[in-house]
Amino acid sequence: MTLTRRKFLALSAGGAAAATTGLTGCGSGSSLGAADELSLWAWTGSVNDDLVAQAAKGIPGAPGMKISLTRIGGDYNTKLLTSLAGKSMVPDIVGLNDDVATYFPNADQFVDLNELGADKFKDQFLEWKWKLGITPENRMMAYPMDTGPTALFYRTDIFQRAGLPTDPGEVAAAAGNWDAYIQLGKKLKQGVPGSAITDNITSVFRYRLAQLPNRYMTPEGQYTGADDHIKQAWDLAVQVAKEGLSAGAQDGSTDANAVVTNGQLAAFVGAVWWAQLGPKNAAPKTKGNWRVTPAPGGPGNRGGSFLAITKYCKNPEAAFAFITWLESAKNQAQSFLDPVLFPSTPASYDDPKLSNPDDFFGGQKIVDVFADSAQKYPGTYLSPYDTIISDALTSELVNVEIGAKSSDQAWRDAQHRIDRELTRAGVI
Repeated sequence: MTLTRRKFLALSAGGAAAATTGLTGCGSGSSLGAADELSLWAWTGSVNDDLVAQAAKGIPGAPGMKISLTRIGGDYNTKLLTSLAGKSMVPDIVGLNDDVATYFPNADQFVDLNELGADKFKDQFLEWKWKLGITPENRMMAYPMDTGPTALFYRTDIFQRAGLPTDPGEVAAAAGNWDAYIQLGKKLKQGVPGSAITDNITSVFRYRLAQLPNRYMTPEGQYTGADDHIKQAWDLAVQVAKEGLSAGAQDGSTDANAVVTNGQLAAFVGAVWWAQLGPKNAAPKTKGNWRVTPAPGGPGNRGGSFLAITKYCKNPEAAFAFITWLESAKNQAQSFLDPVLFPSTPASYDDPKLSNPDDFFGGQKIVDVFADSAQKYPGTYLSPYDTIISDALTSELVNVEIGAKSSDQAWRDAQHRIDRELTRAGVI
């Protein structure tokens, strides 16, 4: 399945909202806010409130300009694409999530940050993160914010009951790859019946994929979602189910927190943000029992966001001054405290705001583990069609886990759906 680079950029974002909102429609092309005010759209938990409050009084490096933040709830992408389609009352600056590539086909709706001198900041950031905001045509559409480095979380009290090592270094040695992690999980389950090493098998698939240098498509537009590296990640997830090592708590279900609260989920490969959303939120009484160590299979990344300047921005230079100030190493360190955004600037990792011991994790300096993962992660190419492809595969994995389909049937059905969706999008 191939397409030309020119067609690749011209097509709508995965045949999804960008196509339906019609970004070629006419409009006034005006941005939101007063002449001395730059409007910023973001979602809850995407920016540090104190820093934005400072910029609301005046943007550092842009005298006479200030920021006005609007938190957008619901379907953020649809609302943003609808605004861009109308070309009227468009925000000056927008947050973009880790699906940033879905906006690449509409990169002409955004300022090329290269034209504002972005290159001089490049060395301050993780190289792989910087590249994710650049289109195949070398247009820098999005500026790095946070990242989502991955690691292995585990309960020392449950591991001890199962007769397993509890020291992070020893656990890492015992689970150096996914096969070894499954063997560790079997010993865990034998020692403490009912224990699980993942909430559901789609998590195994996603986090294995998050470690790979290749995903669903090449930069040239070749579909690789049926290739061996994807099938092996699929088979790994299915194996975890067959061994009975999944808690079977599907995303969005009431069980998702319950398996953390009741101790069934004794280990989990997750991104840095899971520390807050998982054990600290769902099982606060387990404080001191959790530890973090490198994930089986190597470093990975899942999550992380960006900032972009729309082409309707009333003052792109002031907007860029705000973005570069907000995402400096010093301010990214502050953003790690609230709302727990892991920096894309390595200089932040030595900041005391990050490097202090975490009492919830028994005094461990967990940032060291995630910083190592972020710096060693090889990076990958994300395409505008990744969401379409991923949704088809993960929904079929749910069918496998609940016993609705065999693995072979679910794989075939996922590939048929992907073929249909990519054909509809004009990719094949």
